[in-house]
Amino acid sequence: MSDDRLQRVLAAIDEANAEDPRRTAEGVGLAQLQGQLASAWAARLVPTPSEELVIAVRAHHLRRWELARTDYPQGRAGYLRWRRANKKHQAAAAGELMWAEGFGDESIRRVGELIERRGLGEDAETQTLEDAACLVFLETQFDTTIDQLDSDHMVNVVAKTVQKMSPEAVDLAGELAYSATAGEILAAGVSLAAGDSV
Repeated sequence: MSDDRLQRVLAAIDEANAEDPRRTAEGVGLAQLQGQLASAWAARLVPTPSEELVIAVRAHHLRRWELARTDYPQGRAGYLRWRRANKKHQAAAAGELMWAEGFGDESIRRVGELIERRGLGEDAETQTLEDAACLVFLETQFDTTIDQLDSDHMVNVVAKTVQKMSPEAVDLAGELAYSATAGEILAAGVSLAAGDSV
């Protein structure tokens, strides 16, 4: 497979995610930024990734805004339904872009498996995608989520996030710059995940 074809798929993902109505302070679509940041994290975790992993990481929030959280019930069960639906939506959208560039069924299937996080805890590539997604959350949405939830809830969110991450990714999370409040919540969440008293 030519590298040009891979680059065209990545460019198509970026172009689609540029339409995200949620904008960064610089006016960039949030999903576009998150895809690019996830790619950078994955490159640090896996220096020679497969093409399928490269595509899946970039597409992990592909067109995420098209399925509104408000269209699903409140509470954790509704949130999980929304997350599952989004992963299927993202996998299908990535598959369409890959098909347009001539990728085969097996590659498209594999990207879908990764985006849907099948085999998490057993599949090394799925773990890399999850690590990259968690790092992007900490990098781009941690502070805004803190503003929306109380401190105890956020500590639990961090603990659940950390439990899904590899030790290497947790170490990378420690390199990010945090506000004083975010740093305290992160430390408490890491301690909770480790089973320490907080």
